[in-house]
Amino acid sequence: MSLPINGLHHVTSLASDARVNNEFFTHTLGLRRVKKTVNFDAPDTYHLYYGDAAGTPGSVMTYFPFANMLPGRAGVGEVGETVFAVPEGSLDFWANRLGSTDKVTRFGETHLRFVGPDGDRFSLVESADARQGWTGSVGADDAIRGFKGASLKLRDGGATGELLRFMGYEAEATEGDITRYRVPNGNGADVIDIEVLPGAPLARQGSGSVHHIAFSVPDRAAQDVVRKAIADTGYQITPPIDRDYFWAVYFRTPGGVLFEVATAEPGFDRDESPEHLGEALKLPSQHERHRAAIEAHLDPIGA
Repeated sequence: MSLPINGLHHVTSLASDARVNNEFFTHTLGLRRVKKTVNFDAPDTYHLYYGDAAGTPGSVMTYFPFANMLPGRAGVGEVGETVFAVPEGSLDFWANRLGSTDKVTRFGETHLRFVGPDGDRFSLVESADARQGWTGSVGADDAIRGFKGASLKLRDGGATGELLRFMGYEAEATEGDITRYRVPNGNGADVIDIEVLPGAPLARQGSGSVHHIAFSVPDRAAQDVVRKAIADTGYQITPPIDRDYFWAVYFRTPGGVLFEVATAEPGFDRDESPEHLGEALKLPSQHERHRAAIEAHLDPIGA
């Protein structure tokens, strides 16, 4: 059975300061803020989305910035590093812009590693990628194209590797403690690396931690196929949940990482024109009646 997953949809993380988070992703990394909304379950907290011009699946980094949240502790049972694709020949530009000289080679690719404002772990890798980056503050020759993929840090990678293969990924290569999985004919954000660290401590979530990682399917019919297949293997998976800009289902993996499967529809332009994505505060319908109180509580974060 071939499941209709074609790579990542988004990665959602935790932060401690909304203004600092917005500044870093829109100005330093040059991504477009494609949506400014709130956490469905904690509407006194922003939910910020950053990506390419349209918020295309495979390009979107999202954050819940909880004010003064304590830092997370790195360890196993979490997404260890989120990897962005940049144009060939642009790594020196980014090394200078980010002030980072931390380069490592994995599977024949040079990764420029850097940290975000809360110690979030990222890397950039050059890629022959046809996707177009947002050029708000970075030129087209250097702009981030979207995700390349992500790495998972686990004590044992066997069960999660089996799950990825069931989801349509193929084991491509192993280098030391890291095994690379790739989904064929993917969306560019199609790589998952599993790093096995048997003696490492368990991660503790906090600011700088990835909350969950989402995989992309084209529509709700495809999501239903994936959901049934995952449930039939014994996983406890949620019913579809309307997240306004996509439908989501969630399940916990054997290694402890929270996986989501999200649809490409209806997209971030369902309530804003493409020219003005991310400008106005958009609220889930159940919170709209509290708009005045929510707006009074949320601190301004700038453009």
